[in-house]
Amino acid sequence: MTTGWKYVAKQVGLLALVAILACLFLAIGLMIGYSVFGDGQHASSILSVAKWAELIHKFAGK
Repeated sequence: MTTGWKYVAKQVGLLALVAILACLFLAIGLMIGYSVFGDGQHASSILSVAKWAELIHKFAGK
């Protein structure tokens, strides 16, 4: 029975690793895109809550 739990734990760990790497690559891609193609002077400013609120307000029109 322990081999079943080991398999499940391994799969959950792998899923967590993939999710963390996906979030990391998304953040890196946003920072590169914002600093190269966007109007940002600081690449890390795209990760701020205020910038996302501004973008949502701009595109949603609210």
